[in-house]
Amino acid sequence: MRFWLFMFIMDLICPLSMIGFGKLFMNSVPKNINSVFGYRTRMSSINHDTWEFAHKYSGKILYISGLVSLVPSIIVMIFLFGKSRDVIGNTGAAVEAVQIVLIVSVIFPTEIALRKKFDRDGNRKELP
Repeated sequence: MRFWLFMFIMDLICPLSMIGFGKLFMNSVPKNINSVFGYRTRMSSINHDTWEFAHKYSGKILYISGLVSLVPSIIVMIFLFGKSRDVIGNTGAAVEAVQIVLIVSVIFPTEIALRKKFDRDGNRKELP
C-alpha cells in the first residue's frame, strides 16, 4: 500500500508540473532572457519577442499535455492498486517515461512555430 501510494504521487508530479508551468508560462513570461529558468533554446533567446512567443506557445502545449496525461496516469495507477511491488514499480516507471517524452516533445512544435513566425535574426516574418 505504501509503495503504491509513493508511485501514485510520483506519477502525478510530471502532469501537475506540466499544468503548473504551462499556466505560469502562458500568463507570465520571465522578464529577462536567462540561462536558468524558462523555455531556453537558441531561437527563443534571440530577443524578447521570440522569448515571449516561445513561452506562451510552449505554455499552452505544456498545459494541455499535462491535463491530457493526468487522467490516464491516475487510471493506470488505480488499476495497479493491490498488485505486486514489481508490477507497480515497472508500470509506474513506464508511465513516468511516457510523461517525460511528453515534456521533451514540447520542444518540437514550439521550435517549428518559432521558425514560422520569426526569421533567423528574430524578426517577425511578414504575413503573405
